[in-house]
This record gives sequence, structure tokens and C-alpha cells, in this order.
Amino acid sequence: MSKIGIFSDSHEHIEYIRKALSLFKKENVDAIIHCGDLISPIMSRIFNDLGIPAYFVYGNNDGERLFLEKTLRKAGVNTFVGPSSINILDKKILFMHEPVEINSLFEHGSFDLICYGHTHKIDILEKEGKFLVNPGETCGLLTGKKTVAIVDFDKGVDIIEL
Repeated sequence: MSKIGIFSDSHEHIEYIRKALSLFKKENVDAIIHCGDLISPIMSRIFNDLGIPAYFVYGNNDGERLFLEKTLRKAGVNTFVGPSSINILDKKILFMHEPVEINSLFEHGSFDLICYGHTHKIDILEKEGKFLVNPGETCGLLTGKKTVAIVDFDKGVDIIEL
């Protein structure tokens, strides 16, 4: 089984960041991706002792990036400026905050998963076992829904409201 937990746009809402991480642990995800806008370096300590590989891409609202990078790395989180690609579980994954050429990359690219944030809107496409996912917003500020996604490469994408 290969599962990845995805969340984005948490905007310092510590309660929902904790709920998301707790859910990802409960669901035994193999890795976690945050698609930007965590905001403050103070939030980084939530990732301490997570025990799950975690990857973070900066969003447009992530200020004080040097300290944010330092604190996230100290917590064991890998940080990136997007768009960035990584390989997890033999899957090629592209992740970013602001959607950059995502439809073209999804249609013509070689990625198993493309994930992004920024819009605060849920977006899911699946084609031939490949996925495009925006998990919506963890903070719930714009839509009123606090959501995350779990991608199971064998079963598909679940959007879960916290």
C-alpha cells in the first residue's frame, strides 16, 4: 500500500494542523506533503517527532523563510521552493503552492502525482493511475471547510474534512 497525506494553506491554525497530522498517523500514510502557507516558524515544532517523512514547499504567505526552513529542518521536514519534484515510494511527485502549468503537466508530464495549494479549493483529477490534487484548505478561512487529502495509489483520492 502506498499512501500520501497532503495538506495546504493551514495559515497558522494549529488545531487543524494537529488534527491533520493525527489523521495522517492514524491512516498510516507513508509520507506527508504540505503545499505551502504554514506561515510562521513557530508552527514548525508541531512536526517534531512526527515519525513520518514530511515535505514542505513554501507558499506566497510564508514569511521569514530562513527561520522557517531552519525550524522545519530541525523538526525533520524537508523544505523546497516549488515547483519541486521528489521520488517517494517509487512514485514521481511534483508539488508546488501556486499552480504552475498544472493541466499541461498533468496531461503530458511523467508525474504520478501533482499536488498544489494556494486556491483553497479542492481539485482532483485522475487519469490512468496518475493524480492531480489540491486538498483545499486546512484552515477553513475561505470556504469554511477544513480539508486534507489522502492519495492511495491503489484506490484513489479521499478528501477528508477535519
